[in-house]
Amino acid sequence: MSEHDQGELALKKMMIIVSKAGIDGVYAGLILANGARSEGIEVDLFFTFFGLDVITKKRMDYLKVATAGNTGMHMPEVVGVFPGMENLATHMMMKEMEKLDVPPVHEFLDIIKASDAKVFACKLAMEMFHLKREDLWEDVDDVLSVGQFYNRFTPGSQIIFI
Repeated sequence: MSEHDQGELALKKMMIIVSKAGIDGVYAGLILANGARSEGIEVDLFFTFFGLDVITKKRMDYLKVATAGNTGMHMPEVVGVFPGMENLATHMMMKEMEKLDVPPVHEFLDIIKASDAKVFACKLAMEMFHLKREDLWEDVDDVLSVGQFYNRFTPGSQIIFI
């Protein structure tokens, strides 16, 4: 493959769709976005369905680890439904991330946004959950339909759904 062909295939833009509010999925999206920006790759983050919690002012600082039904927790499912397990698991995970210098969600979003990434909310999900623009984090770039988000696709883009 020639250098010219490789240049045409180079990754130029990551379009990351975050549909969940569990911190495991949220951090996956934020880490991918931050990593892309640090490599000079353009980033569009699109928050839909429960992922809207990440950019909703009242919820963004209160995201949790889902314990019930989460096979990644490596514990019997019945344990995950006990009162307080979700808070305990969230506390433990956040403590480990703090040791690794991974910032809290709000701060991580600030860092990603400062690196010139774009942040969008899903219009349909906002309507479903009766959210208004003023309910969102002030640095959200726009509220888009899925079609408007897809129209931001350019050659060299990759879409990831979390």
